[in-house]
Amino acid sequence: MTMLMPNDPLLTGLNPQQAEAVQYRGPALLIVAGAGSGKTRVLTHRIASLVRNSEAWPSQILAITFTNKAAAEMRERAETLLGAATEGMWISTFHSSCVRILRREAENFGFTKSFTIYDSHDSRTLIKRIIKEFDAESFGLTVSGVAGKISRLKNELTDVESYARSINADDRNEAAFLSVFREYTRTLQSANAFDFDDLIAQTVFLFRAFPHVADVYRKKFRHILVDEYQDTNHAQYALIHELTRETHDGLPGASLTVVGDSDQSIYAFRGADIRNIAEFERDFPGAHVVMLEQNYRSTQNILSAANAVIGNNFNRQDKKLWTDVGDGAKIVGFTGYSAHDEAQFVVDEISSLHAQGLAYNDIAIFYRTNSQTRALEEIFIRSAVPYRILGGTKFYERAEIKDVMGYLVTVANPNDSLATRRILNAPKRGIGPATEAQLQSFADQNGITLRESLKFADGLGLGPKVSGAIRELDALLSECEATAVAGKVGDLLTMILERTGYVVALRSTRDAQDEARAENVEELLAVTKEFDKNNPEGTLIDFLTEVSLVAAADEIDDSSGSVSLMTLHTAKGLEYDAVFITGIEEELLPHRMAAMEPGGEAEERRLFYVGITRARKHLHLSLAMQRALFGQSNLAMPSRYLQEIPAELIEWRENQLGLGGVPRPLGASGSGATSRWREPDALPERPKTEWANRVTNKMRDNGDLELVAGDRIHHADFGDGTVNQVTGEGAKRVAHCTFDRSGAKKLLIKVAPIEKI
Repeated sequence: MTMLMPNDPLLTGLNPQQAEAVQYRGPALLIVAGAGSGKTRVLTHRIASLVRNSEAWPSQILAITFTNKAAAEMRERAETLLGAATEGMWISTFHSSCVRILRREAENFGFTKSFTIYDSHDSRTLIKRIIKEFDAESFGLTVSGVAGKISRLKNELTDVESYARSINADDRNEAAFLSVFREYTRTLQSANAFDFDDLIAQTVFLFRAFPHVADVYRKKFRHILVDEYQDTNHAQYALIHELTRETHDGLPGASLTVVGDSDQSIYAFRGADIRNIAEFERDFPGAHVVMLEQNYRSTQNILSAANAVIGNNFNRQDKKLWTDVGDGAKIVGFTGYSAHDEAQFVVDEISSLHAQGLAYNDIAIFYRTNSQTRALEEIFIRSAVPYRILGGTKFYERAEIKDVMGYLVTVANPNDSLATRRILNAPKRGIGPATEAQLQSFADQNGITLRESLKFADGLGLGPKVSGAIRELDALLSECEATAVAGKVGDLLTMILERTGYVVALRSTRDAQDEARAENVEELLAVTKEFDKNNPEGTLIDFLTEVSLVAAADEIDDSSGSVSLMTLHTAKGLEYDAVFITGIEEELLPHRMAAMEPGGEAEERRLFYVGITRARKHLHLSLAMQRALFGQSNLAMPSRYLQEIPAELIEWRENQLGLGGVPRPLGASGSGATSRWREPDALPERPKTEWANRVTNKMRDNGDLELVAGDRIHHADFGDGTVNQVTGEGAKRVAHCTFDRSGAKKLLIKVAPIEKI
């Protein structure tokens, strides 16, 4: 191991473990980086040390992250340390790195450098068309099912022919899927296009099929650093192994540094394989391991809760996050009678924090499923607290943006019939589905692209008006192709918008939604001009590549003056001064599907751990006693994960009846949790908090409403129904009912909007 000088400025401010990770020199290094432990700083200082100590040229370093946002942060920090010396260094996402390789090498297997990249929307559009053409719906195939299966197969590096060899040829459903998969693959190739999963898989296939090409990159990159290694899938794992292999002329493989935390592996549904990090030392015998446990983000109370929860998972590297900033405020817990009660608590707490000086954009609310936002949104709107939901329709997935981008894609890659098909009648020019079908049929019969078929419209008997519209579109695209060769992307888009009248057509409707769409298109124009400014030599292909690789996390605007609402999965990689984790109930967290998947409950616990460790100063945990879930309104049980947090870390706030804890779950026992899980009757009398008194006035209270089996009732949402039985006692009495229109429901009698009829 090579040691840097003790007074090396690159070690200033690093703790001993961080310094060890920066200094280590060897073939393989695993940095187990707990949440908030300064991993980006370690990575960038390690990169800087390699360059400053003349152990690598910048062009010999490949640093891989999962989002453009993370890559930009790493590049910015590296530039702060090294200045212009970072030029030539590859710091990018897996997909961006692979696109860069494929742009150079795709001609080896029949693609051109101007290939298109299909996002999930494009892929599903194509799959939908193929399913219809093959009448595959009759075999139970759905767009989402086929798209998901193709994605999984590609991430496992299974191509069409490999899949064909693995299935039972007599299975008609498998045969139907294989036909769709084969046609999907063929269509992509004829369109000179890759889908998002292809980018990594095809790069691996490239290296395996053309060893001389693989050697070029093995010799180029002598140091490879991979962030968030616990999130890698099989294709990404294989890519790293291809790049770190010994070259065919005997040169040793690149030095590999991976950073990750098995406790934060939460993307199994995307194909992430936790074994990649758990078995790193088996894959790379003699690998050095450095554990980063000092946290620079959260208070100790928050970290102690996180440690207690994740400690219940097995087969993990034992570590305990700690901080020297002090215990901080206690975690705040709350149990509401309903989702609206819980939402009111959240909004009131946020208002209090904001009144104390905390900005709205420093506050986030996490939940397990998107359906949980309804009650939150209703209370937010009523309370006039600004909020935004992350994970809705993203900018580049909006229909109007897809339309305009379709012009740019068609200009760059005339083989892409999906893009050409999209712009035929956008804006409306009288080219309907029948005309589109005639053009496509002519193209298929003559072995040309849909784009080329536009030049033959006059001979297809389409009528003078339609033929004229097609001639105008063809002329515009030809002019755009000439402009794209030497012109700026912003100038090209300006010409397209002016000549098509796309924005004018939107504004002519005088509809507020169309006005918003027009503004989105103008925002895209601003994006192209910003691209031209930042990339003087940038081409249309460069712009399309940049846009196609924008991830959900890259679209998060940290400057918004609003509270952020998002799923726990979306929260990965983010941090906020105040975090609210809502709906901590059985069947939500852990999700009811977790029990059906091997390791599902452990992953759900890691998801909760990730949510906890996003909080810097304030953490709030809440649940509801009754929640409408999966189409039924039922009593909710507190999550088993809540019991894993030491009682002394949480201050349980009172609800309107002064209950200082959460309902005792079925089968709960043990002295460690008693103070938090005891029944309401056992609680000492305590004065209600100001918050509890305020909410009492807003909450419905049916008092001592008596119901017995056979009673007829009316519910504000479900209509008229009959009581079948009543269970429970006191404030926890539950009516089991059958409603005439809504079926079976369970209602908490005290707060349900019901009355006898």
